[in-house]
Amino acid sequence: MRQVHQEIASWLKPLGLDVRVDAAGNLRGLYPALSPGAPRLLMGSHLDTVPDAGAFDGILGVVLAVALLEGLAPAKLPFAIEVVGFSEEEGVRFGIPFIGSRALVGTLDEALLGCKDSSGVSVHKAIEEFGLNPDEIPRAAMGDDVLAFLEFHIEQGPVLEHLGRPLGVVEAIAGQTRMDVVFTGRANHAGTTPMNLRHDAMAGAAEWIAAVETLAVGTQGLVATVGSVETLPGATNVVAREARLTLDVRHATDPIRAQAVKDLMSQAEQIARRRTLSFHARVRMEQRAVAMDSSLTADIERAIKKTGALPHRMVSGAGHDAMILAEKVPTGMVFLRTPGGISHDPAESVSAEDVAKAIECGLGLLRQLAASPSLHTRTHRA
Repeated sequence: MRQVHQEIASWLKPLGLDVRVDAAGNLRGLYPALSPGAPRLLMGSHLDTVPDAGAFDGILGVVLAVALLEGLAPAKLPFAIEVVGFSEEEGVRFGIPFIGSRALVGTLDEALLGCKDSSGVSVHKAIEEFGLNPDEIPRAAMGDDVLAFLEFHIEQGPVLEHLGRPLGVVEAIAGQTRMDVVFTGRANHAGTTPMNLRHDAMAGAAEWIAAVETLAVGTQGLVATVGSVETLPGATNVVAREARLTLDVRHATDPIRAQAVKDLMSQAEQIARRRTLSFHARVRMEQRAVAMDSSLTADIERAIKKTGALPHRMVSGAGHDAMILAEKVPTGMVFLRTPGGISHDPAESVSAEDVAKAIECGLGLLRQLAASPSLHTRTHRA
């Protein structure tokens, strides 16, 4: 990550940006406005990714922000532009996503800083080991001078490709619930324990996994995933004593998501009782659905149309830093078509033509916003 920061800084500094890394590990570069003391527009995305990932998730939004400044320079706008490369959006290391963007909205608290990775290293300690000072995290928070946040991102899905459209306008980001789920039974010899006398945690977990899929398939707009399963003791010839699973549930409407989670917990308890197992679950994250700013969404739609492309309004099933910043400032998001709908995989890609269209859209959008007095009347959300 240090090398990534150095590389991107080497692109930004020749454009006249003051570049720094804040105490939460976010890379930040400020492109000045026409006049000192002017408000600022934030643009960017995240720099981290997932194991065995592709090359575009997150980082494309940072590179596009740099490209927009390259297309703009040396001209200045009535507002400054701050490029942000967020840290720890995915939540892979600590199980907590959006660490960098939480710092900008002031919600990276002591509880989150105390979360530990698989080696027992806390977020607080990791920040120190990176050479930053966790005590300075409050200084990373946005001030009242931020007008809005704009994020470009690959769609990570097949919708735009299916429609034959290069760019999409995100109207909302689906809410999501992440949970740890554990079925506990009794370990025993796989060869000598009759099937009717087993308390097989893995068998109970498998039945429940099928129930998760059935509920999601039968609920419009719902996605539910068991992404990780671990069994103990994990031996070929031993009936599993314990099965540990993760659950990820998402929907654009919070009550539907909440009801789905409730139904899945009820089914898990029923399965456990019938199989003489115990069951418990813990919520790791509860993120409400977040609407993007309606005025900024309309601005993005107009900018896409001016490129000659037909925009498509859509809901993002994936979480993004935009949903965190939307708690505080007007936020808009642009999706780029993802070939094959493949993401979080080395085969993830994007076409040069779509990137060029996104740059054209972004430059047009910046000009629209610079000429729009309404931008300066948009206020922070409580």
